[in-house]
Amino acid sequence: MPTGLTERLIAVNAATWTAAVDSRFVDELLAGTVADEVLARYLVQDYQFCDPFTALLGQGCASAPALPERLVFARQLGMFADDENTYFVDSFNALGVSPADRAEPLRHPATVAFDAVMREALASRSYARVLAVLVVAERLYLDWATRPDADDLAATRPEHVGWVDLHRGPAFTAWVAWLSEQLDTHAPADPAELAAVEDIFSRAVACERAFFAAAYDA
Repeated sequence: MPTGLTERLIAVNAATWTAAVDSRFVDELLAGTVADEVLARYLVQDYQFCDPFTALLGQGCASAPALPERLVFARQLGMFADDENTYFVDSFNALGVSPADRAEPLRHPATVAFDAVMREALASRSYARVLAVLVVAERLYLDWATRPDADDLAATRPEHVGWVDLHRGPAFTAWVAWLSEQLDTHAPADPAELAAVEDIFSRAVACERAFFAAAYDA
């Protein structure tokens, strides 16, 4: 069993983690065969996480132990507000997503569940729990975006390639490694808090798996 908390949590949840990384949606995205309506549904639902996700980054900044860590979160907030939001807007335009569906869509139960997990971590004001959810949200995406079949990406459309490229490359890889290092460094010594971190990590992984499958629910 790995000794660092991050790797240990991933190992404990390996079956669910792998199922998300190797999901049908990721297969089709990397192959460039995902249907427009499936990608549109996925992105519309994923866009609903922008609010709790930016709040989580802000809480990470507030809960971090010192200025150097706060600056990392601040830089990531800037990237998210610029590059990722631009990708969403451009993709919505290309896929013909209506203004109503962008702003106030009917949220899938998988979206509601993951939103609740993010907001639970936010409300806890626990640096370790915030990190646990962020590691799932970012590390799992790095894992699927760097699958072996992503090395020579078959997809060519900007809506496909853009989503992959946002979740790989030196800057994103460094960000994910830093999050993992922070979770290892700040692993709770208190058994009750450690159990809470383990629990929210597992639930976040399950939410990710369910979210990928939800794109195929019309």
